[in-house]
Amino acid sequence: MTRDPEFDLEAAHDYFSVECFNKTWDLLNKETRTDEEDEEMIRLSLASHWHWTRREDYTPKTVSVAYWQTSRVYAVLGQAENAKRYAKKCLTVSQDACLDPFYLGYGYEALARAESVARDRDASERHLETARQLADEVADPEAKQWLLDDLATIKPPA
Repeated sequence: MTRDPEFDLEAAHDYFSVECFNKTWDLLNKETRTDEEDEEMIRLSLASHWHWTRREDYTPKTVSVAYWQTSRVYAVLGQAENAKRYAKKCLTVSQDACLDPFYLGYGYEALARAESVARDRDASERHLETARQLADEVADPEAKQWLLDDLATIKPPA
């Protein structure tokens, strides 16, 4: 038997989609994390995406960003296969929805980072180059700089 909650469910999804996303970033930005914080970071990223799926403003852009963040989490944790899985999802959504170069660039940024974690230098450099080309097409100077700054943090393996 299901019952209606005693709170505004739509407001809860709005709150938790953003709250979990931001808490994921707080953990990503920490210099050092415990194993438990690493696990929490995964759970938060996935929870954020799930709450977004319940919002009325769930669009291909939010799907792309959610997959991108999850890929980033897995890349930071050194889980190359999971990072690649979500990077590919990010890029596919961005391409299928014909999103602008900013989102496409971040799809390739995620793939470049994941391939770097996987120690595939050629693939990482190939995706980095594509992302840089897309960054040149980003109209908003601030958004372009975000992408370029993130690309600069990817170091292809030796």
